[in-house]
Amino acid sequence: MSLLTRLTRQNSSTATPLTRRLSSAASKLHTCYTFKPPSSLTPEPQWPASSPTKPNQKKPKPKYRPPSSLDRSGRKPVRSDDLPFDIRFSYTESSPTVRPIGLREPKYSPFGPGRLDRKWTGVCAPAVDPKVESLEGAEDPKLEERRKKKREMIQGKPLTSDERKALVSQCERSKTNRHINIGRDGLTHNMLNDIHNHWKFAEAVRIKCMGVPTMDMKNICTQLEDKTFGKVIFRHGGTLVLYRGRNYNPKKRPAIPLMLWKPHEPVYPRLIKTTIDGLSIQETKEMRKRGLAVPALTKLGMCIVFSNFSCQYAFANIIDSEVNCSQNGYYTFLVPMVRDAFLSCELVRIDCQGLERKDYKKIGCKLRPINVSKDAIYEH
Repeated sequence: MSLLTRLTRQNSSTATPLTRRLSSAASKLHTCYTFKPPSSLTPEPQWPASSPTKPNQKKPKPKYRPPSSLDRSGRKPVRSDDLPFDIRFSYTESSPTVRPIGLREPKYSPFGPGRLDRKWTGVCAPAVDPKVESLEGAEDPKLEERRKKKREMIQGKPLTSDERKALVSQCERSKTNRHINIGRDGLTHNMLNDIHNHWKFAEAVRIKCMGVPTMDMKNICTQLEDKTFGKVIFRHGGTLVLYRGRNYNPKKRPAIPLMLWKPHEPVYPRLIKTTIDGLSIQETKEMRKRGLAVPALTKLGMCIVFSNFSCQYAFANIIDSEVNCSQNGYYTFLVPMVRDAFLSCELVRIDCQGLERKDYKKIGCKLRPINVSKDAIYEH
């Protein structure tokens, strides 16, 4: 005991050689007597560096990684051979004959990088040649002929009156809730995929049209039949029933790539001019003052339309409003109402309070090709 107390009191310099002597002495005893301590006396480490692996222990699961729509590693771009038309964001609210004068953003494809085998020109993805940078003039007649043949092959024999009545009755609101809404943007590209998804479960789908695109319902029906290869078998107001065809096979439906975001609208030539053709600035101002005193024909906004025997003019005074109550209205009655009003007076005012500012220009743009008006002037 005295020896241990002495050893603890010594400095570390003297303790080090002593421990070496003791360890050498213990090794000599082990060689002479071959003594091995039992396993119960050997101290185990309190915190082992690595826990022993069990034979049936499961490996930990990897962390969840959400799928990315931009990750195209090992995937090929979607083939668009089954879509013989120029892919646009909206087919009813854009015209291929009007050429833009500029772009508001770089030519980033809204389908994402490497997802489509066509080149995005900033306005559309043309079907003629992916290397085309700009399109001028009308559409290629070969594409229209190709779509016509494909539509005839899918439709087959025309429906009888009894078959048409049976399909229309199946799409009534009281029997099914399946339908598609067409709103302010009109018939968009992603809606084509929704229509084909509805055609998996039923031969016909009900489509409800609302907003400014309803001013030209004939254009909506034409674009639906042209882009989906179906046929409109019923129309009542803004409600349509689109039939898929006798020879339609859901397993052979066209592969429709989806747009990941809405592209910015390009810059088009100025629709609203400062002066009307044939009139001076002073005459235009006087006509606007007279138009403000005319009672409103209908309540959509503040729109003044002028007509005379030689030519037809239109101009408007727009009043902004925070209320947005009639954006989903039905406006097919607007064109015949304005035409009938021109028979009795030369100025027609349309109250458009409640609509957004972007809808004013759409209304004026849709009135021009219908020969209701040629020019318009908007004041804020």
